[in-house]
Amino acid sequence: MATILTTTISNANLTVQIKHMGAELFSLKNNQNTEYIWEGNPAFWGKHSPILFPIVGTLKNNTYNYNQKQFQLSRHGFAREMEFELVEKSEESATFSLISTLETKKVYPFDFELQICYSLDENKLNIDYKVINKSETTLPFAIGAHPAFALPGNFEEYSLEFQQAETLKYYLLAEGLISNNSNEIQLDNKKLGLNYQWFEKDALVFKTLESKSITILKNEKSILKVNFNDFPNLGIWTVQNAPFLCIEPWFGYSDTLNEYDDFLKKEGIQLLRKNETFKSNYSVEIL
Repeated sequence: MATILTTTISNANLTVQIKHMGAELFSLKNNQNTEYIWEGNPAFWGKHSPILFPIVGTLKNNTYNYNQKQFQLSRHGFAREMEFELVEKSEESATFSLISTLETKKVYPFDFELQICYSLDENKLNIDYKVINKSETTLPFAIGAHPAFALPGNFEEYSLEFQQAETLKYYLLAEGLISNNSNEIQLDNKKLGLNYQWFEKDALVFKTLESKSITILKNEKSILKVNFNDFPNLGIWTVQNAPFLCIEPWFGYSDTLNEYDDFLKKEGIQLLRKNETFKSNYSVEIL
């Protein structure tokens, strides 16, 4: 079996481990050795925190058209299945890079570099995304985070506190695509109590929301906070009876039922002009 390359960064408060495969965060511990990232038990879900690129979610028939040609991309794209190169490393930070190859161009006909930088700042892990367009044309892409947080014990003792007092509008997924069915959640004092019924029909998808951070609480005690200032869309997901929750900041989302004839017109797609660089950041703060 191939060796799994990993990199560790740490400071006085936190220790973080990242797999080079997919540049995937798989461990975030405090100095009391409490683990905040889901262990990846394949009986429920065998991943920890994959990076979604160059699509988030599912394409209709796993297919898109570009320049009158048809291409196939599986759910969440290929970055999570590829080995990144560690290009910069210090005690408290690590930067990983993925550059387009002949193989990626068969399914995504663009030249790009994707950089992921993990850096520690006291009790916070910052995750910076950089997409560099190296093509001669506009680069259409989506990018998203999919961190799974470990929630040991009784799932219903946990709740989410949204930054804003808002009515949340979420869309239901049907076969991985965003349906036209939406529902509203009335928060109670900015909070949403967790139970598995929310996730019976897959993830809750928020095309828009006012809040730019979500705090996970257990029995009203704050555990960690996900800050996603830059990101316009969000998914929240778990598997029935699994002791984890994914809080997923996204740029872009699954196909909707609305047809589009070219990838550049996909709802939620980001368009990056040639030689331009896209940057965004989210963070996980241990409370």
